[in-house]
Amino acid sequence: MELPTGYVEYQRREYCKAVDCPVQKELELTRKGTDEYEKIRYRCKTACIHTTHEFHAWLNNQGYLIVRSE
Repeated sequence: MELPTGYVEYQRREYCKAVDCPVQKELELTRKGTDEYEKIRYRCKTACIHTTHEFHAWLNNQGYLIVRSE
């Protein structure tokens, strides 16, 4: 989907970095592609310490719009 002029797309883990997530910090200190990195990533995907409500509130506060194509 092409974005309208003046809009930017959410970047992966932008929220995690903005809220200083300790799991994100572990990822940043671990070399990508290693078993340890994948274990941390799995923990992030399956047991996030933040709620969807917190994430959506952050998106709204940052001016993001949640849209989908028809």
